[in-house]
Amino acid sequence: MSSLSNQLEQFIAQTEWTFAKTYAKTWPHEYVVRDRVEEDLFLQFVRHIREQGYEGKFYKKAITYFDNNNMVYWTMGAPIEETTIINRCNKEQSYEYRLANNDLPKK
Repeated sequence: MSSLSNQLEQFIAQTEWTFAKTYAKTWPHEYVVRDRVEEDLFLQFVRHIREQGYEGKFYKKAITYFDNNNMVYWTMGAPIEETTIINRCNKEQSYEYRLANNDLPKK
């Protein structure tokens, strides 16, 4: 895994992330929407996640994740040109961490 450029570190730090209220009790996370931020930096970060991340799962769905400063970042896998959202959560709220710690939400 590759570390982030200073420019992408600043993008993450200066972006206003939105808490996903719908998933507050089951999968707490935040997201950013492409048309609300600098598009070039958004696309750079999506490419970085896809190229420097690792393949993991969310239940049966394959997802490319990227870890940075105890946060896990991902998109939903649409082609880069069509990607509109970047998600993030604390490492301890990620699917793989919660699966390993027998802490998945009850259905």
